[in-house]
Amino acid sequence: MNDFWTTILDFAQTTTTRVGKQLMQDFGQVQASQKADGTLVTQADKWADQEIRDAIASNFSGYGILSEESERSFPGTEWCWVIDPLDGTTNFTRGIPIWSISLGLLYQGTPIFGYVYAPPLNQAFHGFWPGSSGITTPTGAFLNHHPIHTSSDSPSNNHFFNLCSRSTAIIRNGFPCKIRMLGVASYNFLTVATGATLGGIEATPKVWDLAGAWVIVQAAGGVWSSLNSEPFPLSAGEDYSDRSFPTLVVSRPELVPIFEPFLEGVKI
Repeated sequence: MNDFWTTILDFAQTTTTRVGKQLMQDFGQVQASQKADGTLVTQADKWADQEIRDAIASNFSGYGILSEESERSFPGTEWCWVIDPLDGTTNFTRGIPIWSISLGLLYQGTPIFGYVYAPPLNQAFHGFWPGSSGITTPTGAFLNHHPIHTSSDSPSNNHFFNLCSRSTAIIRNGFPCKIRMLGVASYNFLTVATGATLGGIEATPKVWDLAGAWVIVQAAGGVWSSLNSEPFPLSAGEDYSDRSFPTLVVSRPELVPIFEPFLEGVKI
């Protein structure tokens, strides 16, 4: 791995570890308020957002920033960090130990590096996915620096599929897997990347929910299927605070036609 990508990975790891340590002190101890879109936010979210933005500004001059809690319009810079300082705020406030800090590094509007840290679980995911960017990156997806890959299994009652709270209409007779609901968009998809689940759906994720996991899932061999519009590349000057990107993720291409028929009842 060359010096540039070593710097990127070290920054993501150091910054999320430091921020995560403080968030663990607030875990289950803070009150949330409701934002205009109905989602929750705490002072911990806002603090983490500021800390990460300050760290980026200090280490990556000229890089843009897109964040759930502050800078919500894509600045159109060649390089841009996308931040979700606390994915899973409801879990965080209720003391449920599944929440994460998510970072994605975009080149010309498309993520090519993703890092997602789940402090309560001591799990740090990262991946590189150059796609058609023309940028040379390392390859692969990793959990705590160990390579991960999606499952090659076929669906059965002994396999799992993740839902979000807005996609429960998918459940009906004949669904080929057991259902789980984790409450964290990034972690929902990352369980596919590790092979723990065969698929997952999120009906209303925002771009900061997706950017880090988008890279890791595909680098692990998964299939990312946008159910409405494609999230990337982002458009310069566009405000992404009100845009959702309904998404199906599965472990391999052969599973797309198996799960797609169940999506008809999901409002997207």
